Amino acid sequence: MDKFLRRRPLAGRALILSALLALAIPGTAYANTVGVTVKTPGATSGPGAAFAEISTNAHCSSGLISGGGINQAIGTGSSSNGNKINGTSPSPDGSTEYTGSTGVVGTDVAYWLGIGGSGGAVNASFSSTPYAMCITSNLINHTQVVMNKVAGPVTSSTVGLVTATCPSGTRLLGGGARITPAVVGSLKPIASFPTFNDSAHGYGQKAAADGETNPDSWSAVGWNGGGGDSGNTTYAYAICSGNNINISGTTVKVRFSEVSGPTAGTAGATVTVGCGQNDGKLVSGGAAISGGSVTTTNFTGPGSPGDHLNGSYPSDSGGSPVSDGTTNAAYWSAFTHTGAPSSPNTYSDVWALCADDGV
Repeated sequence: MDKFLRRRPLAGRALILSALLALAIPGTAYANTVGVTVKTPGATSGPGAAFAEISTNAHCSSGLISGGGINQAIGTGSSSNGNKINGTSPSPDGSTEYTGSTGVVGTDVAYWLGIGGSGGAVNASFSSTPYAMCITSNLINHTQVVMNKVAGPVTSSTVGLVTATCPSGTRLLGGGARITPAVVGSLKPIASFPTFNDSAHGYGQKAAADGETNPDSWSAVGWNGGGGDSGNTTYAYAICSGNNINISGTTVKVRFSEVSGPTAGTAGATVTVGCGQNDGKLVSGGAAISGGSVTTTNFTGPGSPGDHLNGSYPSDSGGSPVSDGTTNAAYWSAFTHTGAPSSPNTYSDVWALCADDGV
């Protein structure tokens, strides 16, 4: 009995020490780990006809999408002007699109669509490759998709900007853009970017700037090069954390870069930005071809009605797309392209969203 009594205080001290360690180093007891894996099935050929589109998808077999992207092969010569992005957006099953009622349209989505469209020219090189950013986290274990849409753009060289905003108390993780219908070959989304639903950002018309934290919205911009209208619609998608998740300790940081060009006819440009060492992990990104100064002035269109996007995707530091199964990619690239005329005062823009280890 005496021996047993003498040991009890030792056991008690051990329990107290363990409790103190858990309080002093909460990460040890409650560590939240986040991983982001890129999934892509490779390229899907097409469109093979003018004023058409093809759809392909990337699937997160584990985890949920925090965002996604697309990259296109366009060939060379004047016909390369004909391939364009028509959509880079979430899907509940790899084929169904969220184009109906606005608001929260889906939860725990695991598919990302890459939709390639054609104008008046096609060639055999056309293809689209979708990329899904698949996040696994014991904190952000549920997500939701918010969609908003606007009629237009209708007339030539006009923009149709629409913004989707995350519910209060949730965190923006990524977003996407879509236009319809495909038969209007001059219609395309030329911007898809993080922003804020506040007056300082024009309620979504100014993009989030480099170094800003915790944007709450995603904007998409439709561009109508030729002026045709068959019920043109532009859609914005925001990928947000699920409801009832404590996000107080999380930070999503924006990284942004803008370069001049392309300005010559039938020319392309690639611009890349990455997450810094202390920014956390890349969870998504965005891209635009614009009139420049997108973080300080309301969005304006580029210098030519034929300008379009051909890529917004996870990459290496040199702008090359990463391969299927890549974990914790650190860079995002935008691939922009002019139409046949020259395009003065045109800029290429790219965003990366970086989540710290609280996510």
